[in-house]
Amino acid sequence: MDIATVIGLVLGMGLILSSIAMGSGGLTPFIDIPSGMIVIGGAFAAILISFPLKSVLSLGGIVKNCFLSSLPSTKQVIEQFNDIAAIARRDGLLALENKLPEVKDRFMYRGLEMVIGGTAKEDLQSVMETEISYVEERHKVGKKIIDMIGAAAPAFGMIGTLVGLVQMLGTLDDPSKIGGGMAVALLTTLYGAVVANLFCIPLASKLEARSKEEILIRELMLVGLLCLIEGQTPRALQERLIAFLSPKDRPRDESQTAA
Repeated sequence: MDIATVIGLVLGMGLILSSIAMGSGGLTPFIDIPSGMIVIGGAFAAILISFPLKSVLSLGGIVKNCFLSSLPSTKQVIEQFNDIAAIARRDGLLALENKLPEVKDRFMYRGLEMVIGGTAKEDLQSVMETEISYVEERHKVGKKIIDMIGAAAPAFGMIGTLVGLVQMLGTLDDPSKIGGGMAVALLTTLYGAVVANLFCIPLASKLEARSKEEILIRELMLVGLLCLIEGQTPRALQERLIAFLSPKDRPRDESQTAA
């Protein structure tokens, strides 16, 4: 669970709702179902027009990635490769079959299967790089969907405001309805701004960060798999992999060696 995302959303909504509740009218004047229909329904219609239905139906899974991540850390991957390299060095690559049940990541599992099966280095690299590129492309599509909602929501908020103003102008003969009509017209702009700036734009940024994190982990795994095929020692493999760590996270002995 990404606690930062949860805290940010709860804090943002809490501050907005608290500010509204502290006003004289409370929350009730800020609830308008037609305004919500225009903003939410319009944004959803926009992504249906812009993207294939299959991509739109995956929206729930896309948003879930902002809150949950099953990726191992770079340190965990390096430690796992250290163990695997030690076994391969001592007992040979075929002995790694006993380690496969412990591998939970599908990318890593597939790569180890190819290593154990004797796949050539060039073939493994080609297959794994293709998979990484497709993962990156899927992430881009997911982010584009959220970006589209973030762009469409304020636009439909403005459309709803214009609709409300037209309806209000039709009741100018009754001054008592002008104030209420103006308030309802402005609510769609408020809804659109909240949807875009509290939800869509931040979530799109989180998806981009998640994508970069996953691509880094996949590239780290690929380098480790290639080192196994090359038959490098556990120490040599570790030196290759710790390049993916920031300087402050690298082992002290490696830092001293680099110095």
